[in-house]
Amino acid sequence: MLTLYGSGQSRSFRALWALEESGLTCVYQPVQIGSRDQAGTQTDSYKQLNYQGKVPCLIDDELIVNESGAIINYIASCVPEKQLIPTDDLALRAYYDEISFFVLSDLEQPLWTYGKHSFVLPEDKQVKAVLATAHWEFAKSLKALNQYVVDKEFVVGDHFTMADILVAQTLQWAQRFEFDVPADLQAYKDNLYQRPACKQALARVS
Repeated sequence: MLTLYGSGQSRSFRALWALEESGLTCVYQPVQIGSRDQAGTQTDSYKQLNYQGKVPCLIDDELIVNESGAIINYIASCVPEKQLIPTDDLALRAYYDEISFFVLSDLEQPLWTYGKHSFVLPEDKQVKAVLATAHWEFAKSLKALNQYVVDKEFVVGDHFTMADILVAQTLQWAQRFEFDVPADLQAYKDNLYQRPACKQALARVS
């Protein structure tokens, strides 16, 4: 039995969306990020699952998988027939990895920097001067992203993969933070958010 610990539309939403796409049965366990209460991520019991006290965290029997990128790849590997991650084409898999690592290392980092220095970190640790730099860095990364997405329905190959979840959820994150996202990238994201699996995942966190 799969159990996913998550919170709203944080990075854990990527994993929940991936589970809905996979068709795998999963218990979704909401937790409160940063809380020491019973259902919080800073409890001793939760830190036995994720020692950083973060989400998402996926449990599959005795296996514990942390980090959203690792989790969605694990889910995809559980249902190879759905081709949610390339398995038969080495070049396509390399391209999938390239885009995925780009999202995790470049595209989302300015957003996380903005979030940390806006409300996540204690006020005495926040550096407001970096907020403008975060906007600049994100705009720069969007130009690179456009080369991956331009004139495409899906970012890898001719069908939906987990890489689309990474890109779309990160663009949604940007819009929630009121970062500028070009109309063509908004359209790409909006189209993916109309997928039944995404709507089902949104319903589970609403």
